[in-house]
Amino acid sequence: MDDCIFCKIIKGEIPSATVYEDDEFKAILDRFPANQGHVLVMPKKHIQNVFEIDPETAGRLYTLTTKIAKVMKETIGFENMNIVQNNGPVAGQTVQHFHVHLIPRYENDTVSVTWKQLELTDEQIEDMRKKLSKAII
Repeated sequence: MDDCIFCKIIKGEIPSATVYEDDEFKAILDRFPANQGHVLVMPKKHIQNVFEIDPETAGRLYTLTTKIAKVMKETIGFENMNIVQNNGPVAGQTVQHFHVHLIPRYENDTVSVTWKQLELTDEQIEDMRKKLSKAII
């Protein structure tokens, strides 16, 4: 995509701090990180979001994500991590190119990945369970 910043990074039109690259994926340090060591993992092929990625590519991407997360923990020395993947503007996706955030977490940092919890009735939960379980094959 001509207007996608991640596609431009992948093509080398915009410089990046690349930590990993192969024929299919690229992992870079986030230029505007939530925390020190924040990494983005993305497919090189332009895929907008989770609704467009095929399961095989997603599986390979998550395998790589797991490998990078473990290396980050060993190398940087943090204890916890948020793994975030947003889909669509309402969900906080600011770049419309599928990517996974690996955000190291440190004691007393200022990162906040949270939401206000809903209080659902047992009936509401059961209705949703039925709806989803019938549709998942």
